[in-house]
Amino acid sequence: MAGARRRPGSHRRPLAFSAVAVALVGLLVLSLRLVPGSPLRPTAASHPDVAGDRSTAQPTDRSDRPAPTPSPSLEPLPFQARNLDDLDLKGWYAWSVLDKRTGQIIGSKNMGETSTTASLIKSWVVADYLRRSAEAGKTPSDAKLDDATRIIRDSDNTRAQQFYESVGSAASIKRLISICKLTDSKVAADGGWSRTLLSPRDTARLGLCIDDGRAAGPKWTKWLLNEMRLVRGAGDFGIRKAFPAAEQKKIAIKNGWIDREKEQEYHVNCLAIGDTWTMGVMVKSPFSVGGWDYGMKACEQITEALRREPT
Repeated sequence: MAGARRRPGSHRRPLAFSAVAVALVGLLVLSLRLVPGSPLRPTAASHPDVAGDRSTAQPTDRSDRPAPTPSPSLEPLPFQARNLDDLDLKGWYAWSVLDKRTGQIIGSKNMGETSTTASLIKSWVVADYLRRSAEAGKTPSDAKLDDATRIIRDSDNTRAQQFYESVGSAASIKRLISICKLTDSKVAADGGWSRTLLSPRDTARLGLCIDDGRAAGPKWTKWLLNEMRLVRGAGDFGIRKAFPAAEQKKIAIKNGWIDREKEQEYHVNCLAIGDTWTMGVMVKSPFSVGGWDYGMKACEQITEALRREPT
């Protein structure tokens, strides 16, 4: 009827009915989401941040899985620590071996004690010269490289002194300690290269420093290691002599030997760089025991006694 008035509140009934319907539908959907196997039940992928969901979810395509990271498989070092009292060595001796793969060091209890290096330090002097030349943008002449070869292979003292002075003498040893992160070593009181003080532990660290390129730099490391593998004559003794002939050719070395009148001792030192290891052995023997030969043989005996038999 035109002009008739609606009863107050009569227009709200449809809205109330709609609200009730929506609520019922919501309750039905919620119930279905809780039923196992329901297509409306959430999966692990729906809530990736829920603890535990990621670990149980399995990719449907195996090709999507990331390749597993292989665990490092390290062959044991060819050395093992043991008591060497049965060798009946005279005087003082110490040794150290460094695993190039892990940085782990094993050695005698006194591996941090020092001795004068003699010619062993020439390996660093030549490395320092080569690295600094490259850093200055210079290439050593053929004559200089020939000198370096004679210093390493033949342990030429005159040329070693010239190189030592050219790299700043004692300043070069300070760089050695800093660059190679040595902890026991010191510059000689008289500043000379022969009386530089190194420990067997730091000798092994020097070997790593040469091997990984810090000593000679990226340009000359391979060259220097090759020269050290070609050491010949009187300087070819010690650590690598304890290995089969075929392996000796792969081991880089630099040794030192000298008679110390002041101490009345022979000082013999051995540095070697193998495929997975570096090693330092140092021997001091009284004049009464014998000449350099005693210490040279002792380096070899110590290495031989520490070598792990191949399996």
